[in-house]
Amino acid sequence: MSPLVFITGASSGIGQALARRYAEAGWRLALSARRGEDLATWCRGQGWPQERWAVYGADVRDAESITAAGRACLGRQGLPDVVIANAGISIGVDTAEHEDLEVVRATFETNVLGLAATFQPFIGPMRERRSGTLVGIASVAAIRGLPGHAAYCASKAAVVAYCESLRGEGRPHGMRVVTLLPGYVATPLTASNRYPMPFLMTPEDFAARAFRAIGAGVSYRVIPWPMGIAAKLLRLLPNVLFDRLLAGRPRKKRQGP
Repeated sequence: MSPLVFITGASSGIGQALARRYAEAGWRLALSARRGEDLATWCRGQGWPQERWAVYGADVRDAESITAAGRACLGRQGLPDVVIANAGISIGVDTAEHEDLEVVRATFETNVLGLAATFQPFIGPMRERRSGTLVGIASVAAIRGLPGHAAYCASKAAVVAYCESLRGEGRPHGMRVVTLLPGYVATPLTASNRYPMPFLMTPEDFAARAFRAIGAGVSYRVIPWPMGIAAKLLRLLPNVLFDRLLAGRPRKKRQGP
């Protein structure tokens, strides 16, 4: 039987591109998104045989919702070989604004708790099988904090640390944990950015590189590699120089009323 991949946030952007890339490689698909009907319509439009894909409507902010989707996948399609926790949000915040505290909450519930809840149903069965790969989609924004982007940067830094912890826990059981840090990808998350986005990729380009990295079982990779070099240099930059570099940089756009 063909291998199975479970992908959250599969209705657009990176998630949709990953679904298409895995389908091209002959994998069976277990796809999850809040807009389940829209996702199912898109899958039918790809012309894929019905037995090769299934859609599970779920909201990763709701732990019961996304864990139920995982259990449904186990019952319907079996244990995935790869689980990709891709769903995420990116909204600018100003901590001086009281209402933005709810944006911080939503960001962590989606990007961090949602990732953990995505993985949860599959970890026990993968341990028993002694194989499986969990993939956390973080961001280069995890490496240094950016003005107006505190919630997103902090949440993605948490994803990196969480996946590193999980990698150590899974290794004795034959499991792999892969942490991917995309640079700038042309998706709805970046469409409203008001600042330069070097090395901007299409979702399809990212998906192709991510597919190779996951298949190789890397533990951590920044995509594309030039952004990885830039990120490492930024991490090494003294604070006084980093602050000067970002002086005057436009902030991430806040959520509208």
